[in-house]
Amino acid sequence: MEARIRCFIAIDIENPEIIGRLTSLSRDLTGTGVRMRTVAPENLHLTLAFIGEIPHQLVKSAEKALEEIHFSKFNIAIAGVGAFPSVTRPRVIWVGVKEGAENTIRLAEEVRRKLREYRVPFDSKPFVPHITVARVKGPSKPTLTKLLNKMEEVTFGIQEVEAVKLKKSVLTSKGPIYTTLHEKKLD
Repeated sequence: MEARIRCFIAIDIENPEIIGRLTSLSRDLTGTGVRMRTVAPENLHLTLAFIGEIPHQLVKSAEKALEEIHFSKFNIAIAGVGAFPSVTRPRVIWVGVKEGAENTIRLAEEVRRKLREYRVPFDSKPFVPHITVARVKGPSKPTLTKLLNKMEEVTFGIQEVEAVKLKKSVLTSKGPIYTTLHEKKLD
């Protein structure tokens, strides 16, 4: 049986100032005493399309699809902390995109359109621009809800979106390991 590769298309968070502030947020989150797994600083990203496990030939198709994207560079302002499904029952804790959200949504639509053209399957959940910072593993506590409410309007910084990347994801007991398989520079 052919080996399958678990992958997704994303914008990496590369601004050191933002990474530092998100790392500080992760420390604050774990300080609430709620059991969770935070995202490693080198893994912070904004997923445009989650593809999942696909054969090698479809990875090549995804690379070709990315090469056909023509989109201008733009800035995003990373701001606001929230949770899915809610701050009182968090499972995923995220930071949002304030300025540049419309461009991020249009870029995700373009990526998904090209993937469809090349018959590369992907998770068709509605796209909401966000960066996952933690996954809650146990019951929530009022300390976490209070922190999330307090951080609702916090700004983490601005980053220029210069590239879209096809990432390989290998799941391990210590957390996922991401590798860039292909990078498409924006215009």
